[in-house]
Amino acid sequence: MSEERGLPRIGDPAPDFSAVTTQHTDFSFSAWQEQHWVVLFSHPADFTPVCTTELVAFAQLYDQFRQRGVKLIGLSVDSIHAHLAWLRNIHEKMGTTIPFPMIADADMRVAKLYGMIHPNASSTATVRAVFIIDPKRVIRALVYYPLNAGRNVDEIFRLVTALQTTERFACSTPANWREGEKVVVPPPKTVQEVDQALAKTEYEHRDFYLALKDVSKPAASKPAEGAVPTPAVAPVAKPAESKTSQPAESASSA
Repeated sequence: MSEERGLPRIGDPAPDFSAVTTQHTDFSFSAWQEQHWVVLFSHPADFTPVCTTELVAFAQLYDQFRQRGVKLIGLSVDSIHAHLAWLRNIHEKMGTTIPFPMIADADMRVAKLYGMIHPNASSTATVRAVFIIDPKRVIRALVYYPLNAGRNVDEIFRLVTALQTTERFACSTPANWREGEKVVVPPPKTVQEVDQALAKTEYEHRDFYLALKDVSKPAASKPAEGAVPTPAVAPVAKPAESKTSQPAESASSA
C-alpha cells in the first residue's frame, strides 16, 4: 500500500511517522510532540539561498515560539549528512545556530505522507509547506508557498497565536489581527440571541452580526466551585490605655 496520501486537510489527524533527525537517531513524531503545538515545515533542498534565509528566520523567532508552547521541526528530502553539514555552514557563515530538529527524508516517505511533493512544481523536491498541528495532533492550518518565494515567518507565528487565542476564548480573529487586539465574538443564531448580544455593553458592536470583544484584559476572577469562602475576621479591639493620675504641675513640695 502506498504511503502517498495526497494533501492532508484541516481537521485531519496529522499522520504519525518515525524518522532520523539532526537531533534524534530514532525519532517518533507523536512521542516528540507530547502535548505541544507543532509547526512542521518543509524546504526544497539544503544549501539553497532561500531555504537558508528561512531557517535563520525560524531560529530568530524560536524563543517566541517556545514561549507559546510551540515546537518547530523542518524537513527536506536530503540526507542526514547533508543536513549536518548545512547547519554547520549556517552557524559558521551566518552566525546562527539552528535549535530545532531537521528531518532527513531522503526516501521522501514523510514528504509523500504529508503531500509535500507537487510534481508540477518539482518531482524531486518538496514545496514550502507549513502544517500547524495542535496538541491533539489535529491539523489546524496549512500553508503552501512555491519554490521561488520565501515564507513570512512572522505571519506563521501570528497564525499560531490566532489559533491559540480562538481555542482559548471560543472566538474568531478579524483580518490582520495581532495579539492584544479585539476578537470577533460568535454571531447570534436566533432572534433572542440577537437581543442578548446587543445588550452586552462590553462588546464593540458594528452590527448585530459583527461584534468585537477585548480578551486582553483578564476577567474578574470567580471563586472555584465548591470553594468555602474565608470568613471575615473582625478586628481585635485594643484594650483602652489606662490613664495614671499624675500630680499637677503646679503642686508644691511639702
